[in-house]
Amino acid sequence: MARSKITKDVFGTLPDGRTVERIVLHGEGGFEARIITHGAVLQALIAPDANGGYDDVVLGHDAFAGYLAERKFFGATVGRYANRIAKGRFSLDGETVQLPVNNGPNALHGGLDGFDRKLWEIAELHEGPEPGVTLTYVSAHGEENYPGRLDVRLTYRVTGPTELSLSMEARTDRPTIVNLTNHSFFNLEGATSGMPILDHRLTVAAEHFLAIDPTAIPLPEPPRAVAGTPFDFRNARPVGERIRENDQQLRNGKGYDHTYCLARDGKLRLAARLEAPRSGRVMELFTDQPGLQIYSGNYLDGAIAGKGGKLYRQSDAMCLEPHIWPDAPNRPDFPSPRLAPREAYRHHTVYRFAVRSS
Repeated sequence: MARSKITKDVFGTLPDGRTVERIVLHGEGGFEARIITHGAVLQALIAPDANGGYDDVVLGHDAFAGYLAERKFFGATVGRYANRIAKGRFSLDGETVQLPVNNGPNALHGGLDGFDRKLWEIAELHEGPEPGVTLTYVSAHGEENYPGRLDVRLTYRVTGPTELSLSMEARTDRPTIVNLTNHSFFNLEGATSGMPILDHRLTVAAEHFLAIDPTAIPLPEPPRAVAGTPFDFRNARPVGERIRENDQQLRNGKGYDHTYCLARDGKLRLAARLEAPRSGRVMELFTDQPGLQIYSGNYLDGAIAGKGGKLYRQSDAMCLEPHIWPDAPNRPDFPSPRLAPREAYRHHTVYRFAVRSS
């Protein structure tokens, strides 16, 4: 009898007594994706290396207490609006909406109690050759001051031997804004390797990026060309190769913390490629989103102990977050995050793993 490609167990308990479940999706060999219902978090992603071994490549915690104690977005589903909105304020159909501010003067990642802090429901387990799990969350009208009830469906699915697909859909009962992403912190040498990601080789399929002010809000200008700047990853090069150059944008972000402008046609296409020199792991990221936030772990400061008891320090991981551009509700020249009744917000991202060929 073949082993089930989906297993489920209890990962923890919330203070109010509700159970946090963990769903494990099994791919080829030792490839696994482990998802917990709190925050729809990708808690672990076990991928092969060039020597035939397998290791977890996303930062996080071994036990639920770590996720509950600190809000660091490790592997979390972020919403209702990923990234930042200037001053937490925007206009929608002539009315001003004021959100709570939780990142200096701005609103970040859904506010004070975003989707990453919610308990999602398991709606369906998908057995078969492409095992998956669908999680749902209903965000009430007025939650974090966002207008409209938002019904969200999210599916993690193993769509290849070593490939994880993430699909998200949302619908509303009145006009609102929505912008979702997964906030995994990747280290392809391994989550407990203790190695920084500065020597990971990164490729980004983007000609332009969004320059930011010191509070990480895009400047009132068109996207900047990456050519001739430390932000040019059109050809593969180490993340740390130019990260310490005397560049105002690197100062503003304390490193890389910028949105790269991808194709805006809604088609799934290769957006980035990350390669680790020692393990030989390669991850390709495909998405249909118009932006990819590249974050070099600048604010990891050693205050948090994660998996294996390791302290997470600056540049111990890299985030690759596909989403609509930051502050888009205030920028008519940016891709629109507006969602109306009878429309559907959709987001599709694929993480495809391989090993470096010799």
